[in-house]
Formats: sequence, structure tokens, C-alpha cells
Amino acid sequence: MLNYSVLDLAPVCVEKSPVDTFKNSADLARHAENLGYQRYWLAEHHNMPGIASSATSVVIGYIASQTKTIRVGAGGIMLPNHSPLIIAEQFGTLASMYPNRIDLGLGRAPGSDMRTARALRRDMHSAESFPQDVAELRALLSDDEPTQGIHAVPGQGTNVPLWILGSSLFGAQLAAALGLPYGFASHFAPEALGQAVSLYRANFQPSQQLAQPYVMLGVNVIGAQSDAESTKTFTSLQQQFVNLFRGAPGQLQPPIESIDNYCSPAEKAGVARALKYTFVGTEASIKNGLAEFVAEFQPDELMIGGQIYDHQARLDSFEIAANVCRQLDAAQAA
Repeated sequence: MLNYSVLDLAPVCVEKSPVDTFKNSADLARHAENLGYQRYWLAEHHNMPGIASSATSVVIGYIASQTKTIRVGAGGIMLPNHSPLIIAEQFGTLASMYPNRIDLGLGRAPGSDMRTARALRRDMHSAESFPQDVAELRALLSDDEPTQGIHAVPGQGTNVPLWILGSSLFGAQLAAALGLPYGFASHFAPEALGQAVSLYRANFQPSQQLAQPYVMLGVNVIGAQSDAESTKTFTSLQQQFVNLFRGAPGQLQPPIESIDNYCSPAEKAGVARALKYTFVGTEASIKNGLAEFVAEFQPDELMIGGQIYDHQARLDSFEIAANVCRQLDAAQAA
């Protein structure tokens, strides 16, 4: 079975505010729930004018309150920014409020620039203890009697499902060793995708949480009723990445007629490499592209992103993506 889920980067659009972002995210989450999406994840970023999910656990709680059945979680929490006890308490609280609906994806990047990392009081070497922090967090959420008398309250015994997220071989090795599901950030860092997935599957060790390897792969989908419309819509995401490469991240820009007039050929090529697994077009063309992707990498789940300026266009695109995923799942089952 091919599951499909939403990655919401909570975009703050030009001439809009985080108030608009959260209203739109709740609307998209309800839409995704009705379309059969498995999960709705938000990601931790800091000092990013175009992303409103910095207080990730708070936004997760809001989205969970606005939906009924869809799983809601972090894709992900950058664990080196936090004490494992704090995250256990936050997600234990969420799991107590919304039983069997909360996921916790974990990454080891800062989710920000180095200056912001220092403002977070982050130890610049804290990523080196990521495996130990994951193990500590898992223990705090488990049914086991805690060591040294430390309890996560709420948290202990909630067994919130953990995921390891990454874009390199390190995360693949750690997820395999710990017997956790693995999510690869192929939607913006595709270079090591094939090697990482193979490494994870070959070295997976069963755990209490997971008996067999489970792979989630990130993709972007920009769907519309015509190729011309989708190509123009895609320019918002392209502008976002150009600005990021220039060291000037900003709010999500409205689409433009051509990305060629916005950036140099070298910048455009760099964006194309980063966004290699972005599928743009009508439902038919997206189906062809995603079918090839699924056939090559055999994911258990697709995590679908879509930085789209117009909210209705964003809803329509995620509906197209859901239609395609249902068709691909039916084809696999046949």
C-alpha cells in the first residue's frame, strides 16, 4: 500500500501574516483529511520570514484541534535544539490530548543559520550527541521505568512513534540501527537518495516499534489544470530557493511569468538540482512522473510538499496529488 501525506512548511506569503498562514493550514489539513492523506506534518525552522512553524509543537496542537482523524506531527523537530525531556513532555502532552494521532519526526540539523542557532542557546557540537538524545527521548516516552528518577509527565508510556529524518547516509544508518521508520528529504536534497534508502533497508534491525523497514520519501507536487498554469505556479517555490541560495530568505512570493527573468542560469540550475523531485503539470503528467519515482525507489509513503502562493491553487494541487496517489496505489494492488 502506498500511503501519502502532507508536509506543510506553513508559508507566510507576501502581503499576508502568520494569522493567514495558520487559517490556511487548518483549512488545508481538513481538506487533506477528507482526501485520505495519512499524516499532516510541520517542520521546525527559525528566523525564516516565510515559514511560520517555529513553535512546531504549538502549531501541531492547533492543527490536531482542527481535524478529527488525520495523524499530525513534526517533520521534524530538530532535536539538538532541545532537551529530550522537553520534547518528551511536549509530545507526551499532545499525545494525551489527541491519542493515537501524533507523530514525532527527528532531525539533527539546526533548522536555521549559525547566528540563529546561537540565539537558540544551541551548543554548536550538540548534533554529535544526536543518537544518544534519540535514545534518551525514546526511553522517556516508553513504558519502561526511567533511570535516575526522571519522568516525562505527560509523556511516559505514550510511546509516541518516532521517525528519523535526514538527507544523508547518517540518518539512514541511525534509523536502521534503532529500528525506526526513515524519512528522506528528497524534496530539497535529492543527491544521496538511492544510496541512503538502500543502506537503510539493508541494515534495518527490527524494534518494538517497527518490525520491517519503512521508507517515506519527500516530493513536491505543483498540480493544476494546465501545464502553463502549473509552470507559473511553480515559480513561487523557485523564487524561494533562489532567495535562500542568495542568503536572503523571505516571504513566499507570488508567481511570475518566467523564472528566467528572476535569476541567472547558474542559479536556475542549482534550484533545478535541489528540486529534482518536484512534479509539475496536469494530473496526467504528474502521474507519469510520480509513477517512475515510485517504481525506482519503492517508497512505503510519499510526503508531499507544495509551496504555492494562492490558497485555492494549493488546495487544488493537493487534491490532484491525492488523486494520483490513489491511482498509483490501485495499480500496485492490481
